Formats: sequence, C-alpha cells, structure tokens
Amino acid sequence: MKMIRFVFIFLAMLILVSCAGQFPGAGNGLTPVSLPVGYIPNIQFAPLYVALEKGYFKQAGLDVTLDYSMETDAAALTGANKVQFAVVSGEQVLMGRAQSLPIIYVMNWFQKYPVGIVSKIEKNIIKPADLKGKKIGIPGLYGASYIGLRALLDAGGLTEKDVTLDSIGYNQVEALGAGAEDAAVIYITNEPVQLRSQGYQVNVFGVDDYLHLVGNGLITNEKTLKENPDLVRRMVRATLMGVQDTINDPAGAFEISKKYVSNLDKSETVQRQVLDASIQLWRTPKPGVSDPASWKNMQELLQKMGLLKTPLDLNQAFSNDYLP
Repeated sequence: MKMIRFVFIFLAMLILVSCAGQFPGAGNGLTPVSLPVGYIPNIQFAPLYVALEKGYFKQAGLDVTLDYSMETDAAALTGANKVQFAVVSGEQVLMGRAQSLPIIYVMNWFQKYPVGIVSKIEKNIIKPADLKGKKIGIPGLYGASYIGLRALLDAGGLTEKDVTLDSIGYNQVEALGAGAEDAAVIYITNEPVQLRSQGYQVNVFGVDDYLHLVGNGLITNEKTLKENPDLVRRMVRATLMGVQDTINDPAGAFEISKKYVSNLDKSETVQRQVLDASIQLWRTPKPGVSDPASWKNMQELLQKMGLLKTPLDLNQAFSNDYLP
C-alpha cells in the first residue's frame, strides 16, 4: 500500500509539471505576491529560484517577489494581511495564533526540523546529555535556533541552568574555529559543511534525531483562505513544483541559483554540499503534507518552555486541504 501511495504521488507531481501552463489565471494578468523568507539570499531557497526562473509562479498567475528583510515579522504581516504568504517554521504559527494572529500553515517544506548542535570532535559531544556544563554559542534566545536548542536540552534531561549560553549571532563557524565555544546551535545543512571544508572534524546531531517538530513551510491567513482559496492552491502548487525540480535536478537548480545568490561560484563546492544536505530535509513521499504528531510535539514543547500558556486547537493551525 505504501509503495502504491508513493507511486501515485510521484506520478501526480509529474502531471503537475507537464500541465504547468494550464494553471488558472495564466496569461490573464498576474497577482502580485511579496514572499518574506526571513533570511538573506541563500542556496536553501533554490526551489523558489527554480519556480521563478522556470515560470511556475507566472504560469500560476502569480508575480512573486522574494522579501529578504530579516527584521520583518513575517507572521505578524501575514496575520494582518499585509502580505498573503510567508515562509516560517511551525513554532511561529503557534505563538502567532496564541496572540490572535489568524495565520495557517498550508504547505510543509522542510520535512525535518533543520536545527542541531555541532562541536569539534575532540569535545566528545555526541548526544544532548553531553552538553551539560558546556558553553554553547547560539544566534540568540529567539527563533528556530532557540526552540531547537530547548528541544535538545530536554532530550538530554537538561535545562538552560545546566549549560552556559552565549549569544554570538550567526558567527558559529568563526567561534568554533577559534575555540571560543564548546558547541554551537546551527542549521545542520550549513555550518557543519563549512567547518568540514575548513578541515575540522566535527560531531553533529539534530533535533529530528530525538523529536519530530514542524520545520519551515508556507503560511497564509484566514482572510486569504476564505476569499481566495484558489490563490492559495496555486501558490502551494507552484512552490512544490520548484521543490520537486530541485530534488530531481540539483545541478540545474544550483546553476539557476547563481542568478539570485551572489558569489555562489566562488564557493561552489561548499555551497553545492549545502544544497545536497538541504535536499535530504525536503525529500518525502508526501510533498507538502503536515504531520499532526509533529504539531502536537511542537505545542507540548512550547508549553514546557512557557511560550504557550494554554493549548491551541491544532486543527486551526495547519491544513493539508490546499495541496495538489
């Protein structure tokens, strides 16, 4: 049965690609969409570059512009309908809804939560419990990095009192290389690759090794869902086509990304490894599908952290109804 389901979904994706020019609204004027992604231009956004370059968004009747304003609160903007879509991780959805933001997660992109811990091999930190008494560099006490760290500490039976946290921004590679930290909270697709390229032997473990949480995906708001559900379906469909194309042809996606990310050709070997590692987090026989168990895990973790006072109706936080 599982094999049949996988074949069915794979064939469905092929049909979507072959019928890309038949999206509703194609050629009849494009709907402008500003998409906050929460980071600088980066190879991790290759699927979006592919969807732009191959015209999947335009064929869906959409004129998509990527917004790299890191200071932008994408969840708040989406909830206020200042933008109709954004790329965020699951904890932002739940914390936003707890503050009455009417946002809904409609497409799961990262099948695994991308946060983890990296350390030099001589530190002998191979599991969460080994972090006890260690100095850990972290971008800051916010966002997915902080959520991921707390999940790993909890998996090791630890609290923040058992470690020393050092807010270092996004300088994990430099800090570890200089020996300023025992370990660092990182995106498992990025900093470990960079450290190895500089000759360091490292240990890495990720949140998903211990707890399944909701990673990055596409959100919208209740107003857009109510007034224009077809727009949501077209946005989801075009984005998933970009993801699938990138998985199928990483080399082609990398070449496309050079147009959108500066200096990729100067660090091509490392950045190609980052893309390959990212693809491992995107692969799934169920493109775009949210797992209710991961949402339950996320909510329980946020409650334990004190970031959610009362449980939410998770059925209102995400939907699989707008997938192809």
